[in-house]
Amino acid sequence: MNAAMLRLIALRLALGALTLFIVAALVFTATELLPGDVAEALLGQSATPAAVAGLRAALHLDQPSWWRFCLWLGGLLGGDPGVSLVNRLPVVVLIGNRLPNSLKLASITASVTVPLALLLGITTAMWRGSRYDRMVGMAIIGIVSVPEFLIASLAVLVFAVKLRWLPALAFRAGPQDFWAMMRLLAIPVGTLALVGIGQMSRMTRAALVTVLESSYVEMARLKGAGPLRIVLIHALPNALGPIVNAIALSTSFLLGGVIIVETIFNYPGLAKLMVDAVSTRDLPLVQACAMLFCAAYLALVLVADVVAILSNPRLRQR
Repeated sequence: MNAAMLRLIALRLALGALTLFIVAALVFTATELLPGDVAEALLGQSATPAAVAGLRAALHLDQPSWWRFCLWLGGLLGGDPGVSLVNRLPVVVLIGNRLPNSLKLASITASVTVPLALLLGITTAMWRGSRYDRMVGMAIIGIVSVPEFLIASLAVLVFAVKLRWLPALAFRAGPQDFWAMMRLLAIPVGTLALVGIGQMSRMTRAALVTVLESSYVEMARLKGAGPLRIVLIHALPNALGPIVNAIALSTSFLLGGVIIVETIFNYPGLAKLMVDAVSTRDLPLVQACAMLFCAAYLALVLVADVVAILSNPRLRQR
């Protein structure tokens, strides 16, 4: 790793930190613009003006917005995003109880999505223009065009209501063995995987097609290299940066789908926690969950940028 690569990586990290600060300001401003008064919503309509004023003072709502933003940002950097206004529990505890469920759903979805998407993307790039490429492309366009909530609703209607093969809910209390957990998560994982496979395979195919049409790949083909060797030895290493970028972007796109899927299937994950917090105007919890989703998105994009920099042969030779 030379100085040029180190400078680019440091620049990406600095831009990521600046972007996260801007996102924090936008998240705080958006939650501040929610209609209604937090103190009145918590105390109810029968609360006296003195009680509302006391609660506003306790929550620092009587302070200027910029000062409350500084207090919130300082607590966030220190690992203390505050206390839930509804449950009166630390936000860290509430997120810690739900985060493993979301990570389990995301890891299972990624283990299904990434291999299938890479397989489809690589094979369609190898046989581009063939009937197989056209059929896969049409199927992918049809799947990507359908929103996640419609796919989830149709899957529940078919597999849970009509056929009764799978449960409609994605969570049950108590210990579960592996196959019972797979049955519970089959429809949510399938819903997220369909959209992720479509996006990731198209981006992988586009990245590989660009490399396969380059001059050095044509030279390897003229020397008698087979299609598999051309893809695995010559094309895939040079397309690693765009492919990792496609995987990262497609995985980040799943964050929006996770919110829809967890809400539809009543899955006790982080997205469902944030949706419930929005309905109860639990601002510290909403802000912390939103920042966690934004930080995960930025982390995926930064990882993709760093891999693209490290895999660039022109930067390695400087």
